[in-house]
Amino acid sequence: MRNFIIKRILLSILILFCTTFIIYAVMRCLPSSYVESMAIRLSQGQGAKPYEEWLEQLNASYGLDKDIVTGYFGWLGDFVTGNFGDSWKYTIPVVDKFADCIWVSFILGAISLVLELIIAIPLGIIAATKQYSKTDYAISAGALVGISLPTFFFATVLKLIFAVNLGWFDTHGMVGRNFAQLDDFGKLLDMAHHMVLPLVVLVLVSVGSTMRYTRTNMLEVLNADYIRTARAKGLSEGKVIYKHAFRNTLIPLVTIVGGSLPGLFSGALITETLFAINGIGYVSYQAMVVGDIPFSMFYMTFIAVLTLAGNLISDILYAVVDPRVRVA
Repeated sequence: MRNFIIKRILLSILILFCTTFIIYAVMRCLPSSYVESMAIRLSQGQGAKPYEEWLEQLNASYGLDKDIVTGYFGWLGDFVTGNFGDSWKYTIPVVDKFADCIWVSFILGAISLVLELIIAIPLGIIAATKQYSKTDYAISAGALVGISLPTFFFATVLKLIFAVNLGWFDTHGMVGRNFAQLDDFGKLLDMAHHMVLPLVVLVLVSVGSTMRYTRTNMLEVLNADYIRTARAKGLSEGKVIYKHAFRNTLIPLVTIVGGSLPGLFSGALITETLFAINGIGYVSYQAMVVGDIPFSMFYMTFIAVLTLAGNLISDILYAVVDPRVRVA
């Protein structure tokens, strides 16, 4: 296992190098450019230099006058040494802006993931154990509805019903108007109240796929020979399902949990935008639109590292979940 982990880490470094180069090349080729917008704005001042001179000066100051390969290695050298630069759009250090909004998305993502697993796994097991019954059809139909609903449509419907018509929640924002006047516990309750609708959206649009994945794998395990042997020995149905069958169903589910690691930090762009939540998804989107290379590169490199780490964690957890899995 140690040799396997070392090989995977070395391979991940190579993949990360290729990935960041592609991301940098794409960012350099974006039609929108922060320096062009800034050059236009600076050139419009009274007695200012012409646009072409400002553009040349700004490109030189940001290293954009170099070719993509040279510029990438310049960025890579700064990144390795911990010099992540300042965000062009937000005019503060990249790390400060990132830390300011990442935890909002992380809390939303973590809570929604836990709720998704709590809801989806039991429903998937029930649907599999009652295959082709009315319960199975009802659960599967509900899952398909959740998978098919566009996030923006579902979020808009919830806002219309529960925020506009019923008035139970606010339509946007993370805090209420009287937030500053509340005590610490009141502030916590106020923020939790504003997070209800976004969490409902995130959970319901993602729980269907996890439920169907659980159901499919559970059906495969229930049809295995050792399950029939366990039943033939007189074991109770509950012990057969939850001790023998479900334990082997966990193996593919580990892939979902490991692959969910980047999602905890990547943010939910559509949901955050619709509910005016200043999370990392919405902030990074705004940075990419204007061609903010320092912030966009840091964000996407961070997500790439988490993706590679999630895949490695999934492989390691296989051996934890199932002792039969071993790496030679």
